[in-house]
Amino acid sequence: MLVNGSTACGAELSANSTCGTSELSVRASVISMSVGILSNSLALLILLKSYRHVHNKTRACFLLFASSLVITDLLGHLIIGGLVLFIYSSLKMWDVFDPKGVLCSVFGACMVFFGLSPLFLGSLMAVERCIGVTRPLFHSTAVAAHHMKRLLGLSWLLPALVAVLPVLLRRPYSVQSSRSWCFFHMEQPQDWLDVLLPLLFSSLGLLALLLSIMCNTLTSCALLYSRLRRRRRSRSTSYHLEMICQLLAIMLVSCVCWGPLLVCVTTLSITSRQKTEIHSLLTAVRMATWNQILDPWVYILLRKAVLRKLFMFVHSVWTVRTSELQLWQSSGQRSSVDTSRSGHTAAPLNDTVIKTIS
Repeated sequence: MLVNGSTACGAELSANSTCGTSELSVRASVISMSVGILSNSLALLILLKSYRHVHNKTRACFLLFASSLVITDLLGHLIIGGLVLFIYSSLKMWDVFDPKGVLCSVFGACMVFFGLSPLFLGSLMAVERCIGVTRPLFHSTAVAAHHMKRLLGLSWLLPALVAVLPVLLRRPYSVQSSRSWCFFHMEQPQDWLDVLLPLLFSSLGLLALLLSIMCNTLTSCALLYSRLRRRRRSRSTSYHLEMICQLLAIMLVSCVCWGPLLVCVTTLSITSRQKTEIHSLLTAVRMATWNQILDPWVYILLRKAVLRKLFMFVHSVWTVRTSELQLWQSSGQRSSVDTSRSGHTAAPLNDTVIKTIS
């Protein structure tokens, strides 16, 4: 859900400029929320339809994690989006409608939970696919469905613990400088907890991204080696290729959307927190919210049927260009042969003319 940087139209602010900015922020938030909900709902329907007709254990595990990821993104849009719209519609300051900071704590906890959960689920999917491709016998014998469900629960439990940790340690979330969202206390740390908590959040997120990159790289190399060695297509290989394309796309989206925020939080945690860097945090948060919008399109666009059509299109274009190149090369060879022949026939004529003149 898009988090914007203006407060509601209060009595303390100039009416015209603030109300205009607030209306634009509300409109952008509504559009972002609507697109995210529709995208995740469509992706969830596609995944559930595929899950009902699947009989492969490997693909069933992948679809279970993918469906959980889409559900998490959908709930993030609904909950965080509802909180943002409530803030803009309140037309009051935080200390008026939330004097005890309960809503701010809920807002900050949701930001942390729905931020870490997709990263953990993406890394868990990458690890599962890496084991399934590189160690298929171990995966089929030792990895059962209840193991996957436990790991799925753990990928939700750990972000939930990190999210409620500031409240348990009596370091509640604080309203950020834009007055439109809540997060860790980032401006002026009071003690080491204000440094440790955001650093814990960013370190876990970066670790999840690094684990996804490593596992997806190993899986891609293993699939490429297997494809070159067998030199034939099989149904299981097509499933693997479809899943690795989706995993690589998820990893790319996560790195682009979440990388700036995680690096920014890490930088602010270990260095002096300047005012300009605090304002850049809002831009990084806006980039991170696009992760929940782009994730479902990975499953909508990178399906096997769509990939097959894309492959056929590229193959047809490549075949046409190759045939044109071969035709151009053959015509060039023929023209060079004709030129050489004309040169050979012209030489005796020149010799005859010279002898006649002499």
